[in-house]
Amino acid sequence: MPSITRPADTTAAGLAPYATCETHSRGRRFPEPPPNTRSEYQRDRDRIVHSGAFRRLEYKTQVFVNHEGDMFRTRLTHSIEVAQISRSIARVLHLNETLSETIALAHDLGHTPFGHAGQDILNECMKDFGGFEHNLQSLRIIDELEEKYAEFNGLNLTFETREGILKHCSSTNARKLGELGQRFLDKRQPGLEAQITNIADEIAYNNHDVDDGLRAGLLDIDGLCEVRLFRQQHEAVFSAYPRISEKRAIHEIIRRMINQQVTDFLENTTARIAQAGPTSRDDITRLSEPLVGFSAEMKTMNQELKQFLRHNLYRHYRVHRMTAKAAIIIRGLFEAFFNDPLLLPPEQQHHVARLHSDQGDAGRARGIADYIAGMTDRYAIREYERIFNATELT
Repeated sequence: MPSITRPADTTAAGLAPYATCETHSRGRRFPEPPPNTRSEYQRDRDRIVHSGAFRRLEYKTQVFVNHEGDMFRTRLTHSIEVAQISRSIARVLHLNETLSETIALAHDLGHTPFGHAGQDILNECMKDFGGFEHNLQSLRIIDELEEKYAEFNGLNLTFETREGILKHCSSTNARKLGELGQRFLDKRQPGLEAQITNIADEIAYNNHDVDDGLRAGLLDIDGLCEVRLFRQQHEAVFSAYPRISEKRAIHEIIRRMINQQVTDFLENTTARIAQAGPTSRDDITRLSEPLVGFSAEMKTMNQELKQFLRHNLYRHYRVHRMTAKAAIIIRGLFEAFFNDPLLLPPEQQHHVARLHSDQGDAGRARGIADYIAGMTDRYAIREYERIFNATELT
């Protein structure tokens, strides 16, 4: 049988000197033999894709709850879209494309059901027990909560992937994270692969929330034309295709908006890199501010779009109704489980009891938060009905 040659992670050829190269990786928490047929970052990516937390993103809210329609984006489709934009940017900038994709696919693993509303309510429930932040929960999932491998808890991902997932962190939490949290205490930056993924996330959710808002009838084209970024592409599309249908026009406008932002980002970031003149990844991480970013004009236009979405979509009464329901469901579940852990399924009872034994009430609360944060929207609704609806006996 011929021997199998392990592929390089495009490390020797094609990468900029300041890109993240796996040959200089800081490794995994638990040493493992190198993969035979993949690079280290490909192994990270594959472990994320095969994780339970990643599959559950299919039924977690982006803006619209899953049962409101099959065509609305979920946390899963959003993560895939972020990965696509990240890969494209990384390729142009000669960065590590695989690592960028990996970080993008994992960045939302810790999100609660019901989107940001769910996180806000769970954070309120946890205010006396260390709070809740989805970014830290993503790290907790890949480091501890996934139970798949015989020799360790979590997914045992490389340092660079874990660093990229941890987008922000308070000083208090950073001190608990050892070497992973040290950069927040030292005011250092992650690698460029993580930095571009943060921007890709912003580009994806802003533009695709426009698409979903129009699809749901919560936004209209006339209103969106008040936003420069949308209006510019609206005028360009109807100038080139005056008889285009509305459905095609919306898609064409949004794809051009994304392209306009990505192009601006690439041009501005390329200029920043040239001015800074980094010769290694360490040069990037030693900077006090991220090296990547939009031009001043694009940053302003993006802010206009965000403000429009905040006022006209996220605060729309139909979205707010679901937000209010989410608050009732998550707060109700947390209080019920905290006051009576025997309401939890057996596996979760064991998890909560172990944490309570180690950390007291803070451990009990954290274990309950782990359970709630891992729920899909429909599972959270179903659990609430099981506990509080007298007609539900199972």
